[in-house]
Amino acid sequence: MSMSTNANPVSGVEHWTNKETADGDVRLFLWEKYAGSPQGKPALLFVHGSSMASTPTFDLSVPGRPHSSVMDWFAERGFVCWCVDMEGYGRSDKRRDIPCDIANGAADLAAATDYIAATRGIRSFHTYGISSGALRAALFAQHHPERVARLALDAFVWTGDGAPTLEQRRKKLPQFLATNRRPIDRAFVYSIFERDHPDCADKATVDAFADAILALDDSMPNGTYIDMCSKLPVVEPARIKVPTLVLRGQYDGIAAMDDLIAFFVRLPHPDKQFTVMQGISHASFQQKNYLLVYQILHAWFTQPTPAYTGGP
Repeated sequence: MSMSTNANPVSGVEHWTNKETADGDVRLFLWEKYAGSPQGKPALLFVHGSSMASTPTFDLSVPGRPHSSVMDWFAERGFVCWCVDMEGYGRSDKRRDIPCDIANGAADLAAATDYIAATRGIRSFHTYGISSGALRAALFAQHHPERVARLALDAFVWTGDGAPTLEQRRKKLPQFLATNRRPIDRAFVYSIFERDHPDCADKATVDAFADAILALDDSMPNGTYIDMCSKLPVVEPARIKVPTLVLRGQYDGIAAMDDLIAFFVRLPHPDKQFTVMQGISHASFQQKNYLLVYQILHAWFTQPTPAYTGGP
């Protein structure tokens, strides 16, 4: 495990911005963390999934579990870290009666990075997305490659073929289509960790994660579920022209191996990696092996620029 390179305390700063829509401006919540000063540091943008807002996923605190906040861990190592609640989640605007699908989330990322560029002068981000957040991040990179320095896609799905979790979820597609939001509760959060390989996460972490999620939301948008059950693929690997890391948990029931490999081989950038994470199911940062994930990501986001690229 690499050691912290910054002895300064980590600061957290709340930000708000507006996304312009045909229905008027949508207010988005952003959260920034850094050690010392945010100036002159590489920026890391975290993108959350379908069933929780950003801070429970990326800035979690669990008593007795060091470094549960991945934002703190990277801030201590010289990054300025950002996350944003997608429309319909957490502290962001929920007034529009829309499903908040993956394309809408990619638009949220465009609005968030517009704001960060205007306020902090940052125009290129290392970008990490998990589950439907990986789809949002990939679509954002497809639309705005100039804003993504290096991309990491965790618990990603391309076509959905061979994914047992999605096979079960498709049975509920009529319910998802009938309403733009679905209720969530503690039992639902537990089910995320019970469906694939229950021993991958400890109860104290899952309890803290559930507490953090439910403090912000009692329902979630259905758009990403609908997309993942009935509209895949929503990204085109040939159009993702940035360095890309694909991460798959050993037991993940959404990220089917053959589907990911088919996606991976179609990525055009020669700087790409595929990593399987041992002992991990779907929610990487809440697993017992979470520090393994941090280390993989740190190596990816600090990889030196190659001295030789083989040509223009």
